[in-house]
Amino acid sequence: MPVEFISAVHTDSGASGPAAASRTGLDVDHLRRYARALDDGGFDHTLVAYHSASPDAFQIAQFVATHTERVRPILAHRPGVIFPTHAARALATLDRISDGRLTVHIISGGSDEEQHREGDYLDKRERYERSDEYIQILRKVWQADGPVSHEGTYFKFEGYYSDVKPVNGLVPISVGGSSQDAYRVGGQQGDIFGLWGEPLKETAEQIAAVNAVADAAGRPRPRIWVSFRPIIAPTDELAWEKAHRTLGVLKDQAQNTELLRHYKTSGRPANVGSQRLLDIAERGEVHDRCLWTAPAVATNAAGASTALVGSPETVAKALLDYVDIGCDLLSMRGYDPLNDAIDYARYVLPLVRQELAHRAAADRAA
Repeated sequence: MPVEFISAVHTDSGASGPAAASRTGLDVDHLRRYARALDDGGFDHTLVAYHSASPDAFQIAQFVATHTERVRPILAHRPGVIFPTHAARALATLDRISDGRLTVHIISGGSDEEQHREGDYLDKRERYERSDEYIQILRKVWQADGPVSHEGTYFKFEGYYSDVKPVNGLVPISVGGSSQDAYRVGGQQGDIFGLWGEPLKETAEQIAAVNAVADAAGRPRPRIWVSFRPIIAPTDELAWEKAHRTLGVLKDQAQNTELLRHYKTSGRPANVGSQRLLDIAERGEVHDRCLWTAPAVATNAAGASTALVGSPETVAKALLDYVDIGCDLLSMRGYDPLNDAIDYARYVLPLVRQELAHRAAADRAA
């Protein structure tokens, strides 16, 4: 399948802080402009993120679907919030509304503190086990020709049937994470597996771990999704100047307890992905071609937070480095979300696509 590009919608114009944590509400006009900018700019997918304090992700994904023509919403969904039969019906309905454009991203939850905010008290291992069972139920319901029943570790129901089915029979399922539990569930169940932006060596190791699980399960390897926060300017020098200005803003926001009151968790992050980003940052601020770890430190690695810094040409080459090791879904969202998305679409996406087309033509000629 071709290399595709992912962004992430933001629900208000103030969403520029760590891990989109500065979101304070819902500005419908801004969300509409944002979704259309992604659609017009040629992004293939856009993440609709989930947090206990954020506007409802299902409704945001529906809004995006109805105000765009081609971009595919990737709906982040926590299995502990909605019973799986209800979720299967709701996701199939949304897939119908979007004319088959939906993907669901299963997030098992990396922070006990955040999970407790919505009444989920399973530990991390149990949450991944529940996600595994949840995904199986979604697919069972979508594919069923008649009533189905289930009795598992976390869910039990009898005689359930949904009249609404996804456009293409199934909704693609994405799983993400950096723990062994994440690799296991993603390798066994995921159509897509999401990673945060680590150096090439570490990223290749994670891809190999996921692929090994998929191979052992005798199923297709998931497509690999890798996420960055690119910072671009006309030249590398100007990009680094912009990067350090951005870092100053992030540090200021990190000190604003009122702005982040619903999003902060205490101490060192509990999830392995954030821990890995912080450990990588301790080993160096810049890795490979232009991977910058300072934003991860400033935000306590709250989500995808590493940057690719440079001119559009430099950042495009860096993205192609990840394509070369097996990543074919490239996620780019900036710390100035809407303006950055417009710039990525104008200056970076065409360069990557041009080089990939050149490679494909060379392969055909050979």
